[in-house]
Amino acid sequence: MAVQTEQRVIGIRFHYLGKLYHFRVPQKEDVKTGDYVIVATNRGKEMGQVVSFPKKNGTSKRKMKTIEYRATPKDLVMSRMWQNREIEAMINCRAKASELGLQGIKIAKAEFSYDGTRLRFLYSEEGDEKINISSLQTAMRRSHLKAKVEFRPIGPRDVAKIIGGMGACGIEERCCSRFLTEFSPISIRMAKAQGISLNPQEITGMCGRLRCCLIFEYEQYVEARKNLPKKNKKVLTPLGEGKVINVFPLKNAVLVHMPDGKRIEFLKHEIQPYAELKALEEKAKGPCDRHDSGGCDCGKKSF
Repeated sequence: MAVQTEQRVIGIRFHYLGKLYHFRVPQKEDVKTGDYVIVATNRGKEMGQVVSFPKKNGTSKRKMKTIEYRATPKDLVMSRMWQNREIEAMINCRAKASELGLQGIKIAKAEFSYDGTRLRFLYSEEGDEKINISSLQTAMRRSHLKAKVEFRPIGPRDVAKIIGGMGACGIEERCCSRFLTEFSPISIRMAKAQGISLNPQEITGMCGRLRCCLIFEYEQYVEARKNLPKKNKKVLTPLGEGKVINVFPLKNAVLVHMPDGKRIEFLKHEIQPYAELKALEEKAKGPCDRHDSGGCDCGKKSF
């Protein structure tokens, strides 16, 4: 039987708006939100910033890596120095890719580890064909002999997040660059549920994928629609019977086509489902006059 041990857990991010990772903190180490710590990862030692303390600290059976130590002033200065060299490394990599005639490859960013021992290039490929970048890898490794050079492919959404810029909706900075830490799966049904036009220009972001904002209000729309009749359903309104031709979930209202051709908007409490009301009316009626004589087929039981 595994023994549960007391452990303090912290949430760490290695990049601004990056994914959150959890690590254990030794009892002797005193850290607080905003501190930088050195941790061991699968890629080697990394520097991350403490951003949260999960409420459920205490005991846990899950194995979790422990931080090495809190970053020293020397580590922080060294990290800033290598960060200042990242743009130069990215530009050199782009120039070398152009020199080698590598078409359809976009170098989005260069990342040094805090101590400069590793250099990672994030890139994306345009088109469906796989591009052989072995010559570019060799050239970069020759240019950075003291660092372990890696190339990691990323998707178009990650590229848009790194580059930043104005969003397709006109907002000055894209949502992915402002506050999104992870990309959630998005489908076309989310646009349909919100009544948004399926025109690609209106639902596609600058990355060429469905806009991240489609998921922001999706759950509210789904929940709101549960209490409203669907399109083409008959309803009873204060002005008589009509058919629903449009639904406005966030307004809790529907647009009804009346027999005289008019289109009128009604709130949820002003309408009643036609089928349900008729069923209740039939149920409220007693057995018909011929029921007891056996000449009725209404299906109701006599008392």
